[in-house]
Amino acid sequence: LGFTHEEVVTDIVRGVLNSWKQMPIYLYQIQTKLRDEPRPRGGLVRGREFTMFDGYSFDSNQEDLDRIYRLNYRAYERIFLRCGLEYLAVEADPGAIGGSENHEFMLITESGEDTVLRCRECGYAANAERAEVRQSAEAPGAGVPAAELRSTPGAHTIDQVSELLGLPALSLIKTIVCVADGVPIVALLRGDRELNLPKLGRALGAPIVVLAPPAIVEALTGAPVGFAGPVGLIGEPQIIVDQEIRAGVGYVVGANQADAHLLNVALGRDYQAGITADIRTAVAGDPCPRCESGSMEEARGIEVGHIFKLGTKYSADMGCVYQTPGGEKLPALMGCYGLGVSRTIAAAVEAHHDSSGIEWPISIAPFEVAVVVANSKDEGQRTEAEALYRKLAALGVDTLLDDREERTGVKFKDMELIGIPFQVVVGKGLAESVVEFGKRGGTREAIPLATASSVISAAVTQARQQLIPGRDDE
Repeated sequence: LGFTHEEVVTDIVRGVLNSWKQMPIYLYQIQTKLRDEPRPRGGLVRGREFTMFDGYSFDSNQEDLDRIYRLNYRAYERIFLRCGLEYLAVEADPGAIGGSENHEFMLITESGEDTVLRCRECGYAANAERAEVRQSAEAPGAGVPAAELRSTPGAHTIDQVSELLGLPALSLIKTIVCVADGVPIVALLRGDRELNLPKLGRALGAPIVVLAPPAIVEALTGAPVGFAGPVGLIGEPQIIVDQEIRAGVGYVVGANQADAHLLNVALGRDYQAGITADIRTAVAGDPCPRCESGSMEEARGIEVGHIFKLGTKYSADMGCVYQTPGGEKLPALMGCYGLGVSRTIAAAVEAHHDSSGIEWPISIAPFEVAVVVANSKDEGQRTEAEALYRKLAALGVDTLLDDREERTGVKFKDMELIGIPFQVVVGKGLAESVVEFGKRGGTREAIPLATASSVISAAVTQARQQLIPGRDDE
């Protein structure tokens, strides 16, 4: 029951790979994946079982890896364009899969489960776990008064301490105890910011970083949870400070004793930073880290694809090696490329719907046209509807014939719910040799029955072509 298959595919390739001449190699599959989601949610968007395309490349040099990565990147772009979906390719955290460069493909929708930050000036985009924060150019402060112990009974959250002392949250420091590869560490960031665990892990070079349990917090601080601070920690754990905290500026921190905080605590005087790094989550309004004029905007998205440059992460550990022209044995350079097939469909519904049902882009709709028989007991209506259905099918139009013995209103409601892009109603208009034709959710107009198949086919063709992206050089 695989969640992805880097190890399995590496094992397959290492059994047949001998020489550089055999590469590039590209293997792919489309099959069921399973994830032990702690909180399955969003209908089919994040279920435990889903259909996924996953591809794996093996190359002997960086140039070939870069090329296949670009080809997959462009292929995914074309897929989402042809599906009629607004997507954004963003820099992302590789997570447990690892590797260096990677991009997520996010379907932008208000109901998205992930936060995306982007700059419209330069095009930089990243998910919230990855988005960089530009380092402040502010000079260090000076002349901070001596640290002062202040009683703060019952105030153990940022909001509570801020209200009690009458100070903004940005004047406080969060002291968060974590465990990195089994070793306790302490992370500091401004009180109005959120700790970004993936960033913290990258800064420490630790693949696994988690929040420490209360027992470890109390062992390092000698105080209940909620009153931790960087001054006087037990055992001198490593302290990593967010780059936004300015040296020499006085902040409020926990006093490492119950119901107490320290005021006017300054980095460099009262405690020292082992590492200074970008460890907070970026937010809307932050300056763009890549250009001078832009600022970050927030959007919501659903991840529908993810591609990675794995390098030798798996091939080196698993012995997937090849012989160079000079006789040297080297691990293959790998890439992996995942696209959520069923998630793309589910995400399309999240992005394209109204109060009546689904609004499918025509390229992924279950049918392109619905031919609705207004009164299935009317022999004439049923005969003409079936004839029109056959003509449209002969013209290559994917058509559904709704000749159920249901009330007309029920059929209309069902077609709106299912979301078929075009509807044709064969009804009372037959007396004047016309049928009603229109887009889902729009107004239907009377068109001559004699030319209906050609008119409908032309409308469908035009809708299809609007979703076909232009070719590129690759």
